[in-house]
Amino acid sequence: MMSFPQSNVTIKWDWRNDKYKMKKIDQLKNAIKQKHKILISFSGGVDSSVLAKIAYDVLGKEALAVTIDSETFPKDELKDSKNVALEIGIPHKIVSCSLLNNKKFVENPVNRCYYCKKEMMKTLRKVAAEKNIKCIADGVCSSDYDEYRPGLKIKSFWHPLSEFGYSKNDVRKIAKKMGLSVHDKPSDACLATRISYNEKITKEKLGMIEKAENIIKDTGVTQVRVRYHKNIARIEVGEKEIKKILDKKTRKRIVNELKKLGFTYITLDLQGYRSGSMDEVL
Repeated sequence: MMSFPQSNVTIKWDWRNDKYKMKKIDQLKNAIKQKHKILISFSGGVDSSVLAKIAYDVLGKEALAVTIDSETFPKDELKDSKNVALEIGIPHKIVSCSLLNNKKFVENPVNRCYYCKKEMMKTLRKVAAEKNIKCIADGVCSSDYDEYRPGLKIKSFWHPLSEFGYSKNDVRKIAKKMGLSVHDKPSDACLATRISYNEKITKEKLGMIEKAENIIKDTGVTQVRVRYHKNIARIEVGEKEIKKILDKKTRKRIVNELKKLGFTYITLDLQGYRSGSMDEVL
């Protein structure tokens, strides 16, 4: 049985029962070890958390998790990133980065994600330079290449989970076996992904979306997106939670609260939640 004493989270599964997995995890750990120092772009989601855990097991305090606090990063997610970093034990740094200073990002073209990642990389490079770290990694896994992600064109990031063939499902299984609290955390994305392409991104719109999603989460819904279409809020929730949101009392509360935020029309998408639904127009 393998355990990693440098972290307060113990991996509880026995790799000896699966030689292929044993080889893969050893190759990943060895590749990280060869970096000597590593900075991980850390959102606190399952992918970056698994990478941070493994990196900390291998490199100890030479691994640094960095969370970028921007207008597009929900405050609840920022709080979660702090908690999971403490859970892992990895050194954690939060740095501010205003994406709204990038005019091309604000214009919200179909390759908006590229400009977002570019700005994030500038910020991460500054931190890396201060810490004398040459490798900047993120939690991109092989499943991410099945989606429309212009940000993947930024070559400065190292994607170790993808490089060694880990899918989203693989990462979740590893996180669960590691005992990480985020193993079943729903996937999230920056708030800008809720805004229709070519609709200008503003701090006010991002705030409306974040508040609207928090209102819906307070009803007990676990996975939600509020897609912004000018004065229309198109709500996506998981198929199993559609009945929950259609409850008369719940529905009335959501409509009233979202109208107070400035939405004129409140709609429920009958297809339910799906990642990247704004890309369906492409």
